[in-house]
Amino acid sequence: MAVLGATGFVGRQVCAAFARAGHEVLGIARHRRDHPVDTPFAAFDVATGEPADLAALLTAAGVDVVVNATGGWVLTEEAMYESHVLLVNRLIAATTLMTSRPRIVHLGTIHEYGFVEDGVSMDESLVPAPTTPYARTKHAGSAAVLAATEAGQVDGVVLRPVNVCGPRTTEASFLGALMARIAAADPDEGLELTLADAQRDYLDVRDLADAVLAAAHAPVTGRVINLGRGEAVPMREIVALVVAASGFPPDAVHERSAEVQSKGGNWTRADIALAGELLGWRPRTGLRESLRDMWATGPGRP
Repeated sequence: MAVLGATGFVGRQVCAAFARAGHEVLGIARHRRDHPVDTPFAAFDVATGEPADLAALLTAAGVDVVVNATGGWVLTEEAMYESHVLLVNRLIAATTLMTSRPRIVHLGTIHEYGFVEDGVSMDESLVPAPTTPYARTKHAGSAAVLAATEAGQVDGVVLRPVNVCGPRTTEASFLGALMARIAAADPDEGLELTLADAQRDYLDVRDLADAVLAAAHAPVTGRVINLGRGEAVPMREIVALVVAASGFPPDAVHERSAEVQSKGGNWTRADIALAGELLGWRPRTGLRESLRDMWATGPGRP
């Protein structure tokens, strides 16, 4: 099997989950960076490379499953289109050129549904109404996989996870940026944080990787499956857990409320019943444990 975006926050954990399960894993990304040297790796830019070249690479490696774990947070809208739409179209084109077409497990996002009212559990019956450039381009990629599957061109499934936390989170995310600020702060001077009055569902990246592993071989195709912990947690509580994990004095943190730009709305809570039904999956990592491990593997720590 192959993982696109193998050097990223999510892709790295997906590679590890498949390797632990005994699968031969080919990691694919633009640059090796810190991809494990003992794991097969190919440097290839799917968004700009020729589909025929990608098809040849996947065929030579005997790939039967491709996981698309690519994407990014801090990007221009043009770059988002390249990473979230053009890349997916080229992946689909590549797999249709292969004699033995691999299954595609595509990672979308819960933000594809747009904003919902507080208290709503977001299930797969919701009609996507993405409102931000990030959500719109991610939805376009998901829609391309579903359309190609319906047309019989590929065997695809789309996973829509909530925001993700856990070991080695990216500093481009809210929690990654928060960790960086705490690490650089002086307790004597204190730390001022602006927080939205929001409640969000967060999923540990290792639980997400386990869901990808289950989806790779589950007898389900052409479906969307939402992933999360099924809990909407106040952002102040999440921040408090990160501060506690860091050892930073909580009385040195000064919070104020204001609107904060976000990729999603002020409320997210995934309905994960379908994931349990179709994948036999449920989250196993508590939020406190996930955030503790996130801090322990942050910048400047082993």
